[in-house]
Formats: sequence, structure tokens, C-alpha cells
Amino acid sequence: MKTVIIEDEKAAVRNLTSLLNEVKPDAEIATVLDSISSTIEWFGSHPMPDLIFMDIHLADGSAFEIFNHISITCPIIFTTAYDEYALRAFKVNSIDYLLKPIGKEDIEHAFAKLGNLQDTVDLNNQHSRNSSRQEEELLQLFHSLKRQENYKTHFLIPMKGDKLLPVSVDMIQLFYIKDCQVKAVLTDGTEYNFTQTLDELTDCLNPSLFFRANRQYLVSREAIKDIDLWFNSRLSINVHYSGIKEKILVSKARVAEFKEWFSGK
Repeated sequence: MKTVIIEDEKAAVRNLTSLLNEVKPDAEIATVLDSISSTIEWFGSHPMPDLIFMDIHLADGSAFEIFNHISITCPIIFTTAYDEYALRAFKVNSIDYLLKPIGKEDIEHAFAKLGNLQDTVDLNNQHSRNSSRQEEELLQLFHSLKRQENYKTHFLIPMKGDKLLPVSVDMIQLFYIKDCQVKAVLTDGTEYNFTQTLDELTDCLNPSLFFRANRQYLVSREAIKDIDLWFNSRLSINVHYSGIKEKILVSKARVAEFKEWFSGK
């Protein structure tokens, strides 16, 4: 714990240093400052310490003048022979106000207050982090549920003779590209042309129902007859639809993702 002492009485500095060594041996005294001007200069070129012991009456004036020139963000323990400044002291980061002569119990009490304050701050920060995490998780869940609400459940497929064929998503085995045209294969084996691209269909369909095997195929679980282990740790999906003659390959990089999808994890 880096500590700064702002005190112009040498005897008071010796007493405070001795008490700190006894009560808080890990309190490293970074510097001792004896005036307003030296304090302003030091803080202008050094990082903020963890704690300050500050006498109110310094050689060149009231220590409160310091706060008109620099911003001090660390806790402060004021030391003084007078008690009329207590209220003002607690307006500038003060955690305690010690009246001289300062004893061991005064220092112990001040550090106890500092410890309680830090515990409260840590608890509040932890609560804030937990709240933020919970809010983020709830937001993700909300977006997930919102996306599910927007997933396609039905399509209207243009037919000859100015007709539209209503088809539910669970009637579709797979989508694939053939001759630059996206086709859908239904459970009865019939094929229909789709105007949407495979990318657009991937985005609008529930990913728990369809898996994008590669650039050419978007398949449902029901379409899969069996799976072959293929070269270079890839998978080859065989589908029930006899119209698909080529291999539907899943790359090595996506094998684990495919297995998780298929098992419904």
C-alpha cells in the first residue's frame, strides 16, 4: 500500500511513521510532503497513492487549498490538533479525522474503517458486475427468443397456373443449389424452385432444425439417412432423397459443430 504523508512537523512525521510500521508494516511511505506547493508539484508528476495522511495546517497555509489545484481520488486520513475542520474534511475523500496526539488505537481504527470501506466498494462492484452480466444474459436470451419468433415456419411456393402452394418448414427435407437455382426437396420427394438464396434461407430458418453443411446444401435431420467418415476427418452425409447423387461433405472444421447440432445440444 503506497502511502503519502503531508505533514510539516518533523516530530509528527516520526510518530506517524513509527505507528504505521507497527500497525501496517506493508504500508510503503512513498514520500513526505511539508507544504501546499510541494504537494501540488509532487502530485503533478506522480501516480495517485493508495492512501494519504494529511495535516490540515501546513507551513504555507490550509491543506484544503490543495484541492483547488489538483484532484485527489484516493482515501485521505486527516491529522490535526483542531477539530473545527471535521465537517469540511469529510467533503474531500476523508475516511477519518484524527486529532493529535495520534496513538496506535487511532491508526488501527482508521485502517479498520478503510478496510470496511474497501469491502463495501468491492461488494458493490461485484454486485454491479453480476447485475451487468445478468442483464447481458437476459438481453441475449431476449434476442434469441426474438429471433425464434421471426424464423420462418411456412413458405408459399409459386406454382404453374397462377397458384401458390403452402408448405410448412417441417415438410422440407433439404435445400440445395443445382444449375445456379435453389431447390427445396419435400418429404414426399418432390422438388420446388425457391427464389431466395441459400444464405437468405440459412438466416431465416431455425438453426436447430437445419444445418448448413457447405455452400451448396442446407439439410434437416429428417433428411439424413446415415453418415460416412470421409477423408481428412471430414463427414459425408447420405440423404433419403435419391435425387442427390453427389457427396454432401462437412468440412473437418465443422464436424464438431455438426455433431452437436445433430444431437440437439
